[in-house]
Amino acid sequence: MKDKVILTKKIGNEEVKILRNNYDLIIVEDEKEDLLDILRKHSDAKALITFLSDKIDEEVISLLKNVKIIANYAVGYNNINFNLAADSGIYVTNTPDILTDATADLTMMLILSTARRLIESDEYMRNGKFKGWGANLFLGKGLRGKKLGIIGLGKIGFATALRAKSFGMEIIYNSRTRKIDIEKKYDLSYLDFDNIISKSDIISPHIPFTPDLHYLFNAEVFGRMKKGSIFINVSRGGLMDESALADSLENGHLFGAGLDVFEHEPKVEKRLTMLKNVVMTPHTGSATFEARSGMGKMVIKNIELALAGKFPQNLIPEMQSVIK
Repeated sequence: MKDKVILTKKIGNEEVKILRNNYDLIIVEDEKEDLLDILRKHSDAKALITFLSDKIDEEVISLLKNVKIIANYAVGYNNINFNLAADSGIYVTNTPDILTDATADLTMMLILSTARRLIESDEYMRNGKFKGWGANLFLGKGLRGKKLGIIGLGKIGFATALRAKSFGMEIIYNSRTRKIDIEKKYDLSYLDFDNIISKSDIISPHIPFTPDLHYLFNAEVFGRMKKGSIFINVSRGGLMDESALADSLENGHLFGAGLDVFEHEPKVEKRLTMLKNVVMTPHTGSATFEARSGMGKMVIKNIELALAGKFPQNLIPEMQSVIK
């Protein structure tokens, strides 16, 4: 008899096929029932595949009577009460590294699209308003010589820095640990958070969400950013106060914003959707065929190892010292 695996949403066809071949796969979307009802009905399930949009709290974990692993299909895992999962002897894994390039590419796309007013220009063309070249038509900001402030120089932050340098940007950064070797090799400059905020032409956080970082970017911080600067967020929606950001964009203090994440997805601060100097994407940082396929295969490997009584390859750091 195959082990039962519950998948909350569909992933790539190839990965679903592998899961169906190897396990008794239950997909919540197909069952058209609440996750809690599915878990009650299939209490013999051995693995649960989740997404950032799934809140895996005390109520959910209490129903995981036989589950060995919660495999999160994401780099982040703040949707999971991993301490409670650890207490219950359940592994929690994520999908790090595989989406670094995809997310860094999207970051640069948002920087370029916002700086050069792509959405406004595209709409202008589609509405038949273009009557010919004009010296002042949709003036934007060039990137060469501008300071990109990166908050969090992890893999994605670093990959973004390398891409930005190819556009002639100066990279300043802040991170939990200073990367002196990287600074010297790639000509990056370390500054404290306050100086990053006041000196950057573009700011892009690349840090995980934790409760103490809720609204790290608030009205006061947006107010201290350089007038005419750009805010980018492909990290976590909870890092920014969307209402305060809308205020700074509406009053002209910020030139624009490029956003891929939002605090209460799929809901978005309505004023942001009305502003022409905001470029928005629907949480598609990892949305390439290559990245999503890699994420799916990583999830499958983690489940395979856990159900074989072995340590998963991508056990989250907080668990590595808890579960032995």
